[in-house]
Amino acid sequence: MRIWYDRSASDWTQGLPIGNGSLGAVVCSGAESEIWHLTETTYWSGRAERTISLSKGKAGLAEMRQLFFDGDYANGERLVEQQLMPEKGNFGTNVPMCDVKLTFDHAEEVFVRELNVAEAIVRTGYSSGGVRYEREMFATHADNVAAARIRSERPSSLSFAIDIEGRSQTFHAWADAHGEGAASLHFNGRATEHVHSDGTCGVNGRGILRVCVSGGSVRIDRNRIVVELADEASIYFAAATDYRTEDGQWLEEPELRIDLAVRKGFDGLKARHLADYRKLYGRVNVELGSGAEMLQADDLATDKRILRMRENGGQGDPQLYALFYQFGRYLMIAGSREDSKLPMHLQGIWNDGEAARMAWSCDFHLDVNTEMNYYPAETGNLAECHLPLLRFVERLAEAGKTAAQDFYGCEGWVAHVFTNAWGFAAPGWHYSWGLNVTGGLWLAAQLREHYEFSRDDAFLRNLAYPVLREAAAFYLDYMVCHPETGHLVTGPSNSPENSFYPDDEQTVSYTMSMGSVMDTMLVRELFGFCIESSVRLGTDEEFRVRLETALPLLPPLAVGGRGQLQEWLKDYGEAQPDHRHLSHLYGLYPGREITPEAAPALAAAARQTLDNRQRGADLEDVEFTLALFAAGRARLHDGDKAREHLTYLISQLCLDNMLTFSKSGIAGAEVDIFVVDGNFGGAAAFAEMLLQSHAGEIHILPALPQDWPAGRFAGLRARGDAEVEALWENGSLTAVTVKANRPLETRLRYGRTVIDLRLDGGESREFNGMLVETVTEKGIN
Repeated sequence: MRIWYDRSASDWTQGLPIGNGSLGAVVCSGAESEIWHLTETTYWSGRAERTISLSKGKAGLAEMRQLFFDGDYANGERLVEQQLMPEKGNFGTNVPMCDVKLTFDHAEEVFVRELNVAEAIVRTGYSSGGVRYEREMFATHADNVAAARIRSERPSSLSFAIDIEGRSQTFHAWADAHGEGAASLHFNGRATEHVHSDGTCGVNGRGILRVCVSGGSVRIDRNRIVVELADEASIYFAAATDYRTEDGQWLEEPELRIDLAVRKGFDGLKARHLADYRKLYGRVNVELGSGAEMLQADDLATDKRILRMRENGGQGDPQLYALFYQFGRYLMIAGSREDSKLPMHLQGIWNDGEAARMAWSCDFHLDVNTEMNYYPAETGNLAECHLPLLRFVERLAEAGKTAAQDFYGCEGWVAHVFTNAWGFAAPGWHYSWGLNVTGGLWLAAQLREHYEFSRDDAFLRNLAYPVLREAAAFYLDYMVCHPETGHLVTGPSNSPENSFYPDDEQTVSYTMSMGSVMDTMLVRELFGFCIESSVRLGTDEEFRVRLETALPLLPPLAVGGRGQLQEWLKDYGEAQPDHRHLSHLYGLYPGREITPEAAPALAAAARQTLDNRQRGADLEDVEFTLALFAAGRARLHDGDKAREHLTYLISQLCLDNMLTFSKSGIAGAEVDIFVVDGNFGGAAAFAEMLLQSHAGEIHILPALPQDWPAGRFAGLRARGDAEVEALWENGSLTAVTVKANRPLETRLRYGRTVIDLRLDGGESREFNGMLVETVTEKGIN
């Protein structure tokens, strides 16, 4: 479980990421220099602002809707633009904080650098002039600092300089010495920029870097630190911002943390870091292939393994998929911890500055990207890492109450296609992609996901149900009966981010309509969950009756004339049949409305939709699309197709450092842009191939590809708060263990074999490949 290279990192795309849930760094190691590209999750430009609405409320909605019902899409969209597309203000973006550069006078010889995924430590080793040098670096959540150590095998042979450079427009750094053996670089900064805000607003930040050496000396040279002839050096970095603070205590935090870190020392910090990290990472183990195969594959540098996968289609190195999965779990732990102030954005907590400098923005996209960041959290047994997103949804719901009133004159709350650190909930910049009235609901569905895995009634009562109830209140107030069918529909709304032809002439395409399928799927899921929760909690009977009355009025899913799952209420022609978004397949994944067992006709239509998209000559093969392809195929129990998409994702859409990217030219991207959702979406799809639990049963190896004939996993999590361990050989299950962390009543499935399963909390039961219960002393080894 390591990502390693036999050459130095030439730029950010080859650097190795570390993080502690708030502080992130991409470490670009070389013999001559090493650069730490440092970010902090709350270092945001912009500010909280109320977007001035031009809406006429429900009267304006009625006027627009009548035009869409009449088929006058051109004038309908004209009114949408007039009334629902206001000027936006200081939205902001997450701004890179600073770069730290270490400069050595070394020539590169026998160079190796690696990220040990099982330890969350970056290591660099090389020889120069016959002397061996070693570096280690990690970002520890336990002490909220980044720590590095540089060693030389020869005494008094370590010399280097350290500089710090700000990445925001406002940045001031200075240096001071602490006697002969230590020195510090300090900085103050402000996260200002001119692309997504007016250049005057943003959070304030402060940080400290301290160097402590054994042997040799440390001096200050024009605001940089110079280490000369040392035996060993330890470096500590801490930063803080005034985001959501009410006093000046944050100003003291970096120095307090650094002082504590120095007292504990590098070895003390490392021991605490490993204990903290391993308690999360160690919950899941995945092995594909034999031990000999895995060792042989690890002999090849990771970039060369990826190149080999590109050339041979993934043959002969199944453990690379497992490494990609565990790398995704590593990024989850590094990027999102229980006490993180913000969830992960488009770039996680790492930021090369590319998205922040263009129209994209380094923000929270709500039409799959932010959700996808957290798709592997529950199955990957990292529920604590999910919590920053769930708290964020709660805050967004509060801000969304204002948007619901301002733009629609409705009760409850709403948010659209993206949001920021300040609670932005208004429609996006253009209705063609920005007026998705279920964007906030899509994100809030993660509350339901967390509850279904945990079955924590306190979480349901205190957070999930209150937030989702207010979302349901909005849609009850917002939706309208279709004059032709009587169905309850949303609108005007789009199907992210596709467009359609309303007639056979196919000359003019539109994006806005009534009752897009994505909206219907999300609202149906919302109403059903709120009804079940109301019953479970014994509350809101009157409101529950309203939901029970509305639920049957939602339009059913339909199969179109091309055998596809319809994306809109009517069987419109797709203007972009090879579009990157698969939003209307939400009911297949991550939803549960479409399953091969319960809805075979709809499952066949979903399969046809995937086939149609893949046949497109201009398929926009971006990172999140390939992850959704893989996850959708896994839900359809097509393991070979799922593996094929994972192969493409890893081999074609990963940078050299195994982080995924979106290709230049897509959605206005000027260059290839690192976007972390492909790492998380691919990890989630991998888990779906081995274990599923969305259809009222725990399904073992539902989409096992032929190229993974042998393997095992342990610790994957199923809905109902159960953990599963499985072993297979020659393509067939040989043993499975299910452990319930709380009382569990479900079914256990492998292939066509299904048994009823009831477990008490803390109970574990073992079965063979035919799901016949076995009794052993040691379990599966």
